[in-house]
Amino acid sequence: MSEDLKPSGDITTALIKNNKKIKAKIISNQNCVIGGLSFAKEAFKYSDKKVVFKSNSKDGRKINKGKVVAIVYGKAKGILKSERVALNFLSLISGVATITKKFVDKVKGKSCKICCTRKTAPNLRSLQKYGVKLGGGLNHRFNLSDEILIKDNHIAIDGNIRELVKRAIKNKKGKKITVEVDNLNQLKKIMGLKFDRILFDNMSIKNLRKGIKLSNKLYETEASGGITLKNVIKIASTGVKRISVGQITHSAPSADFKLDLY
Repeated sequence: MSEDLKPSGDITTALIKNNKKIKAKIISNQNCVIGGLSFAKEAFKYSDKKVVFKSNSKDGRKINKGKVVAIVYGKAKGILKSERVALNFLSLISGVATITKKFVDKVKGKSCKICCTRKTAPNLRSLQKYGVKLGGGLNHRFNLSDEILIKDNHIAIDGNIRELVKRAIKNKKGKKITVEVDNLNQLKKIMGLKFDRILFDNMSIKNLRKGIKLSNKLYETEASGGITLKNVIKIASTGVKRISVGQITHSAPSADFKLDLY
């Protein structure tokens, strides 16, 4: 709310003389998976603690265009000040939940899960990852200390993938270890070492199948890189256990909501 109300408050709403009580309804302008109702409520409460916010749905539910998702009742100025922030919460979280659900539905019946990445907007990671869960996806790392994830640049700088993984095993301190590989030679160099997950990055379907056949009895498998709604089912058909998709956070279209007085 502070980015809307600093430095001088809502100078337009301040012009209204009659701060009467009003009723408003929040309506979805599209089919989507709803998310962020509690955040929208808190946005209104921030401006006026006496505002009444009544949800007509629950986070994680599929809703249709035209659905009234909430009723807001209270003094006009408090509602007007918080309107945009409340709708922004709904738009952001519902947008992430909706695109995540599309990916989850695409791989339904397969043995894999859809995961998000750390490709999130600064300071909005928790909200976006919440949206992923509402859409049926799994959260990847929240931060760099959640697990050890050895990626291409770590390998390029260190120069020896096997020795790097050995150091990770020695220093894991109870954390899981994931190792990213982008070719089968890298995979063969680390086979047999005791870590948790192989992340196959930007591999062809042919090489991905080979990599999974080599490693799936020893490690959990994950695929990433260039995942879209068009190719995700092909990737899921390789037998991989996790598919991480940057698009569900960094490129999720916002869901559209409006607030109408009545």
